[in-house]
Amino acid sequence: MTPPGPAGAAVRQAVAAAGGSAGGSVDGSTDGSTNGSTGVSGGGAARGAAHAPVERGGTTATRTWATRLVIVGIVLAALNLRPAITSLGALLEEVRDGLGMSGTLAGLLTSVPPLCFALFGSQAPRLARRFGSGAVVCAGMVAIATGLLIRPFIGGTAGFLAATAFALMGIAVSNVLMPVIVKRWFPDRVGSMTGLYSMALALGTSLAAAVTVPLTDALGGSWRTGLAVWAALAVVAVVPWLPLVRERGTEAGTAERVPAAVRREDDALRITHSRTAWALACFFGLQATAAYITMGWLPQIFRDAGVPASEAGVLLAVTMAMGVPLAFVIPRVATRLPHQGPVVIVLGACGIAGYAGLYLAPAGGAWAWALLCGISNCAFPLALTMVGMRAKSSAGVAKLSAFAQSTGYLISIPGPLLVGVLYQHSGGWGLPLALMAGLMVPQIAVGFLAGRDRTIEDEVAARAAA
Repeated sequence: MTPPGPAGAAVRQAVAAAGGSAGGSVDGSTDGSTNGSTGVSGGGAARGAAHAPVERGGTTATRTWATRLVIVGIVLAALNLRPAITSLGALLEEVRDGLGMSGTLAGLLTSVPPLCFALFGSQAPRLARRFGSGAVVCAGMVAIATGLLIRPFIGGTAGFLAATAFALMGIAVSNVLMPVIVKRWFPDRVGSMTGLYSMALALGTSLAAAVTVPLTDALGGSWRTGLAVWAALAVVAVVPWLPLVRERGTEAGTAERVPAAVRREDDALRITHSRTAWALACFFGLQATAAYITMGWLPQIFRDAGVPASEAGVLLAVTMAMGVPLAFVIPRVATRLPHQGPVVIVLGACGIAGYAGLYLAPAGGAWAWALLCGISNCAFPLALTMVGMRAKSSAGVAKLSAFAQSTGYLISIPGPLLVGVLYQHSGGWGLPLALMAGLMVPQIAVGFLAGRDRTIEDEVAARAAA
């Protein structure tokens, strides 16, 4: 199920391209994700294993079918990882009035997503080892569908918060395991598959923000119906994961081939002993801080500068929509580079320029600043790509993804609240924008360190040997 129109066409084209490279013809090229930094066997070998001549019993045909099913599952899962948040943001005023929420409680509600991502995401690798990644993601989609369906009708603020947290739990474990699934099934296509996943995630984010209000009006005007309708998309996302619930028993059918030495390294891996892991966690946290500040405060910055409310909403949609095409391009570019530092610098420079423009001429150059902020927010797909490149196997990626995302989301929690405090006490946007621009400097620094051509397994081994 992909959205109609040009956006849906873009997703379908990307799926076809990824499917062709993962489950179709072999062209002998890679996207650079299986260089020496990954420690996984080369792209040609992986493709040779995944696309050998047809074997007796239809083994190869079954494997190709499963690969394409995984691609569909990844796209549908990604589409569901943000509507629970952005649909609520679009109707927050109506939800507050309907449930009698105070302003403080509503502010707490906006801080729940990163907190849940940090707490529940850290448990994803343990669950995946016990039940398999496919089963956990399938359960995550069920949790999202259930939480979204019951939260408007469960009654009371406490029930609304509990149901929201339940949906966010499903999002959190899926957040962490998506890079793991990409690494396991597409070790020679980390860039293109991460780009496809990130593009679908950006599309789901902007789609929910743009259509929730008009969809609510079309369905009778009730905010409860407007929020619950997004459960239908999550129900659809459950379907392709159902055949993959028993993934643990079919891992031999995936494209990843992990040497025994690497498997032993990952079993004994102490992730906190890796400087790259810490750099990647800080980079993830700082880019998430910028993203949540942008989503929460950018329209208010424009409105305070005299931009009409309707135009301010469109500008935010433009900022979010920038992630749809760039989220597919940036990972493919990043995996072709031995060092991802230059991409980090470009994205950070766009953020600094955008914030400077918002300070100097927020209304006069509003569209330019919205575009620059949108480009800067594409540090998210870059972070996911580096997670896939900085470990040798899917087991290492699972540990790195859980650590980087859980730690990163904890880092991101104070940012939007601090911006609100500075805005309230200073009476303007000078100090908040200075903070936002200033945070880009450490983001560039730790991103540059995380982009170096090395793996966490080698770093931990070197430290142990020293």
